Amino acid sequence: MKMTKKAITLSLGLVVMGSASFAQSLSDAKKAIDAEQYQKAASMLKTLVNSQASKGENYYNLGEVYLRMEYVDSARAVFTKGVTADPKNSLNYIGLGEADLIDNNAASAKTNFAKAVDVSSKKDWVPQLYIGKAYISTDKPDFEAALPYLQKAEELDDKDKDAETFLALGDYYALQKKNSEALQNYMRALNINESLVRATVQIGRMYKESRAFTESEEQLKEAISKDPNYGPAYREIAELYMQWALQMANEFEARSAQATENYKKYIDLTDNSFESKLRYAQFLFYAKDYKTLQEVTSSLAASNPNDPKALVVSRLRGYSAFENKNYPQALEYMNDFFAKAKDASRIIASDYLYLGRAQKENKQDDLAMASLIKAVELDSAYAEQLAEVAKAFYDAKNYPKAIETYDVVNKYNPNGKGSLYNYFYRGLAGYFLYGQGYSAKTNPSKDILAKADVAFAAVLKEAPTTIDVFLWRARVNNLMDSDTEPTGLKLPFYQQYLDSAEVRLKNNVQPAPPVKSMVEAYNQIAGFALYKNDKEKAKLYWDKALALEPQNATASEGLKQLAAPAPKAPVKRK
Repeated sequence: MKMTKKAITLSLGLVVMGSASFAQSLSDAKKAIDAEQYQKAASMLKTLVNSQASKGENYYNLGEVYLRMEYVDSARAVFTKGVTADPKNSLNYIGLGEADLIDNNAASAKTNFAKAVDVSSKKDWVPQLYIGKAYISTDKPDFEAALPYLQKAEELDDKDKDAETFLALGDYYALQKKNSEALQNYMRALNINESLVRATVQIGRMYKESRAFTESEEQLKEAISKDPNYGPAYREIAELYMQWALQMANEFEARSAQATENYKKYIDLTDNSFESKLRYAQFLFYAKDYKTLQEVTSSLAASNPNDPKALVVSRLRGYSAFENKNYPQALEYMNDFFAKAKDASRIIASDYLYLGRAQKENKQDDLAMASLIKAVELDSAYAEQLAEVAKAFYDAKNYPKAIETYDVVNKYNPNGKGSLYNYFYRGLAGYFLYGQGYSAKTNPSKDILAKADVAFAAVLKEAPTTIDVFLWRARVNNLMDSDTEPTGLKLPFYQQYLDSAEVRLKNNVQPAPPVKSMVEAYNQIAGFALYKNDKEKAKLYWDKALALEPQNATASEGLKQLAAPAPKAPVKRK
């Protein structure tokens, strides 16, 4: 009997030890999920499902792993098996409901959540908590549906045993940018369980999204000090440093380096999965480390060519090739990307931008224009890049293309960054295009000049003291005026130029106005005055011209003509 009792005791001991081992394994699996070590968690949970086939919680957590990896069909299959294996466990009904929400089937989700509540104890807060979490875990959180469940979970957990309840409430408020309420609940979670690293990370994330960079860094470093192996903390601090870099240009290089370094740590501490490496590639793009980006995307393209997210890899390969000045390859990759992008909703403005830029570098100007215009139509922020293309056309003296491009830029970026330069060069392009036609005697339309004048006027509206624009408006209006019966359209602009120039000279304002330009203005006003037989004014302005440039032939000849009959028309050229 003693032997039997001992054997029984030993057997019970083994059973207890075995249960503790499995419980610990489930706990470890949950920790792995929280740490975003999804492949590790999936492996552990598959073992648990096989060894404890009737325990619904194992199926639920495995299904959750699949949902986080975006394998919704696999998750649904596991949840369904969990319901069959343990029909009185509420969790797998909740899992099915969460999968329904991801598939935009709110009615089916509601049915599954109702089943979860029906099979659970009325005093059990866990189903209420997990349903509430499900409603805020999707890309389009349903805050109205989530709140009653989260509040019910808090009510049922009247002794505040479960820190997860307050963590979920913190997430609920943080997602709505209600930072005070979020912080209050995160702190309550930490009061229950001070080792709950995710709460500290979430506080850091909340500060980051509020652009309180210093406070965010402090919280995230605290999280890392609590658990140096907690991968999500490194991801969040990497996100912080990248946002910091993009917001503060003077710190870009240092902060972007910190961002990529910490994201690399995140990858090393998690599964080194395709998804995390893809996010690392996106970090490299924002950090402008295009050489490393090219290496990483090449590896990703080779390792997972059939992954649904491989389209993003194609995109980044095109971007990196362009930034690395490999323009033929950039065009090849971008054409490949557009060929694969069957769903137009997956194409973003920057795709058209890089396609257009690659086309332009490969001398496909017409295609480039169409692509770049599409980019700006989708996102006016890219008008700045399109302005660079317009300036390149201008520098190449391709004035028709410059005008066409600047007109698009000015339509979508009328008052934004660089808009004054865009209007200015649009005006210059019109002036020189008309000049080309005038010189070639092709009888160009004066509408070209009118539109150039409108562009210059737009500059003066926002920057009325821009002296050079007065000079260009004078030149444009000089050409716009009648050749046979001029009315002096140029005069007010030449005079405004001279008024500004003379004040600058008097006050020694630098840079000083060019003598050549001032002499041009004096000569033009004097010439028109002589045409109107205002010899006194003509002499005054030609004297001023000669005071600046004693050898100026136009002014010297003008003074000689003062005693002669007035010419039929003034000199219109410089």
